[in-house]
Amino acid sequence: MQMASGHREILVLYYSHHGSVRELARHIALGIEQVPGVSARLRTVPRVSTVCEASEPTVPDSGAPYVEACDLEECIGLALGSPTRFGNMAAPMKYFLDSTSAQWLKGILAGKPAAVFTSTTTMHGGQESTLLSMMLPLLHHGMLILGIPYTEAALSVTREGGTPYGASHVAGPDGTIASSEHERQLAVALGRRLAETAVRLAS
Repeated sequence: MQMASGHREILVLYYSHHGSVRELARHIALGIEQVPGVSARLRTVPRVSTVCEASEPTVPDSGAPYVEACDLEECIGLALGSPTRFGNMAAPMKYFLDSTSAQWLKGILAGKPAAVFTSTTTMHGGQESTLLSMMLPLLHHGMLILGIPYTEAALSVTREGGTPYGASHVAGPDGTIASSEHERQLAVALGRRLAETAVRLAS
C-alpha cells in the first residue's frame, strides 16, 4: 500500500491477549491523529502457539490486520505495545521482532522515533521492566526512543498506570478493569508527542 503524497503514518503495532493493550493502542492512535497531516496505522501480530500443528488464520478474526514488512518501511514512527509476561514483552511480539533482521540490515527503522506501551494485571507487575525490554530491539534498529515527560501533569498524580518510560494500564486479574482518565490522558499524550516528533524528523 503506497501512501498518498504528503500523507504520513505512524505504525501502532501491538499484541493484546485480553484487549487492554489494544485499548491503549486506540488512545495512542487518538493522540497521533491530533497532529495535522498524520494518521495511525494499527497492526497486530499473531499468537505463538505451543502446539506445533496449530496456526493462526492468515487474517485475524477481529481487530487490526497483521503487520507486514511494508508497514515498517512506510511508517515515519512506531508505537510498540505488549502485555507483560514475567517482566518482559509477550512471546508473540518478541517472535515478530526477532524476524526483522532484514529490516535491521537495511536500516529501515534507523532515525525514526519510537515509543512503547504495556498493560499488567497488578500495579507492580513489571510494567517498567517490560517497557525497557521493548526499547532494546528498537535501539538496535537505530530508532530514537521517546517517553512521557513530567510536563504531562497526569504523570505526577496517576495512581494507576502511566510511567515516564511509556504509557501503561493496570487491567486487574481478569483484564476487565477499564483504563482510568489519567491512563488515557497519558496514552493520548504519548501518541501526540510521537507524531509531532516524527513530523519534525521527517521534514
